[in-house]
Formats: sequence, C-alpha cells, structure tokens
Amino acid sequence: MMKITTALLFILLNNDCSTIPAAIGAKEETVYVCGSGNGKRYHLKEHCRGLNNCSAKAVKTTIEKAKKEGKTLCGWEK
Repeated sequence: MMKITTALLFILLNNDCSTIPAAIGAKEETVYVCGSGNGKRYHLKEHCRGLNNCSAKAVKTTIEKAKKEGKTLCGWEK
C-alpha cells in the first residue's frame, strides 16, 4: 500500500495524471481512434495531438478492438 501511495503522490506532484491508472495497476480500457477508418494508431486521450491530422471525429473504442484492427499506440503518448 505504501508503494502505491508513494507512486501516486509522486505522479500528482509532477502533474502527470495520465499515468495514474498504470501506477495503480488498472488497465486503461477506453482509447480513441480516427473515425475515418484509415488511422493506424490509437490514442489514450481524446485530444491527443496525434489526432490533429484526422479529418473525421475521434471515435471512442476499446484497446482490445483497436489492437485487433492492427492499430498501435500513438508515438506522442509513449
């Protein structure tokens, strides 16, 4: 418990809230993909800068479905 609390405190102090689910062992289920159907990446945040070139609206999906479609994690989110 102390390890998790320390990790969360460190993350919050460094203002990087995007890593909180990973720090507590939760699996991030929801991801976003370009709605045009041509995208090759999935994104953890709806407003990821990697979606700037998407001409369609970002679509919410699951990470499992995105991976089954052959999509990989956006380079901006690594």
